[in-house]
Amino acid sequence: MAIQIVFETHSTTEDNEKGVATGWLPGRLSAAGREQAAALGRRRRHDGFASVFTSDLGRAANTANIAFSGSAVPIFHDWRLRECDYGEMNGASSAEVHGDRSVYLNHAYPGGESWNDATERVGRFLADLPSRWDGLRILVVGHVATRWGLDRFISGSDLRDLATSRFAWQEGWEYRLG
Repeated sequence: MAIQIVFETHSTTEDNEKGVATGWLPGRLSAAGREQAAALGRRRRHDGFASVFTSDLGRAANTANIAFSGSAVPIFHDWRLRECDYGEMNGASSAEVHGDRSVYLNHAYPGGESWNDATERVGRFLADLPSRWDGLRILVVGHVATRWGLDRFISGSDLRDLATSRFAWQEGWEYRLG
C-alpha cells in the first residue's frame, strides 16, 4: 500500500511581508496569513485526511490549528518538518539568506545547518510514516525545507535543482509514498 501525502506551505507571516527569512524563529501569521489558513481549512477540511502533520514552528502550527479548528482530524507537531536552521542568520533579510542557497547545500549556515541536513530530517520523518499511516491520506504543513525533503525523497529531485529553481506557490502538492 502507499501513503497519500498532501503538502501545503504555512500561511503568510509578518516576516514574509517584511522580506525577513524567519528560519527557526517561530514567526507570526499576518492578517492575510490568518485568512489564508482559514481558506486552507475550507479547501482541505473534507479531503479525507487521517491526520495533519505540521512543523512545530509557530507559523506552521498556527496555520494547521486555524485550518482544522473544531475538526476531528488530529494534528501532530513534528520538529523534523522545520525550516532550515539559518543559525546566526535566522531573522535576517530574505535577500541575504536566500541570495545563493546553493552555497549552503552541504555547508551549514553559520551556527545553523545545511539544506542537506534540513531535508535529511524530512527523510527521517517519511521513514517513520509507514509504521502507522500506511494506506492513508495525510496532510503535511511546513516550509521550503519540508517541500524540498518531500521532493528529494519521494520524487527523486536533486537538491541543487531545487535550490536554484524559482518557487511558485500553489494550492498543495500531492505525493505518493510507497
